[in-house]
Amino acid sequence: MLRPAVRAAAGPPPFYRLVYRLVRRIPRGRVMTYGQVAAMLGRPRGGRAVGTALGALRGPLLDVVPWQRVVDAGGRCSHRDDFWADIQRELLESEGVRFDRHGRVDLKRLRWPGPRRSRVSAARRSGPAR
Repeated sequence: MLRPAVRAAAGPPPFYRLVYRLVRRIPRGRVMTYGQVAAMLGRPRGGRAVGTALGALRGPLLDVVPWQRVVDAGGRCSHRDDFWADIQRELLESEGVRFDRHGRVDLKRLRWPGPRRSRVSAARRSGPAR
């Protein structure tokens, strides 16, 4: 007898969840680029996939994932349409992020380098907690 296919619980795909988890760690007033997020997740050429994941945010996730803290490689708000770019800029400015006259963020100063790897490495070396 054939068993019916069991569908996975509704929710974002695994890569999207990884994106959301990392983006939630970006501190207020700091930013990352789409490519930087992708590279940290093991997809060095996956910036567009990160943008797609953030563009798919809906419901309660939209309130807990600070999508506005991810900008393009030039430090600009993404321009999928002017409405969202304006909202993104307003949200970043409310966190203290300043833009230059060309609408760019100073990535040298405000780019978040990501979570500390030393903590992860130390935890791996010490083995499981007892």
